[in-house]
Amino acid sequence: MGLNLKKIFSYDGDDDNLVGTEDEYYAMSEEEAIKEADKSGNKMILLEPRAYSESQQIADHLKNRNSVVVNLKRVTSDQAKRIIDFLSGVIYAIGGSMQKIGVGIYLCTPKNVNVQGKISDESEKVSKNNTDEELDW
Repeated sequence: MGLNLKKIFSYDGDDDNLVGTEDEYYAMSEEEAIKEADKSGNKMILLEPRAYSESQQIADHLKNRNSVVVNLKRVTSDQAKRIIDFLSGVIYAIGGSMQKIGVGIYLCTPKNVNVQGKISDESEKVSKNNTDEELDW
């Protein structure tokens, strides 16, 4: 029983058996798109943790290859620092990235997501313009 490689790799001109065309992708219902995103891990999760104990939930989303926007405005500054430290370790372990997108708001992405651009912080602009002055934090 020989394997005919020429038959396997040859193109017969039949496009009917192609799976997942672009038209089908855009013609999906919202429910189908959500199911497809669940399978492939292409969600954007928005979370506002209220305690450090919720850090593991954020890590689980990242491990499942979902992006997470974390709003730390509902936790104390000490808890926020602990959460950021924990998430920094998770990000390092999965090869992802973390970007500050606002005061107390961070975008955490797994390795499969490429983030383009950067949001500058208002305090960065002030510190560059006022190098001689002492700033209150």
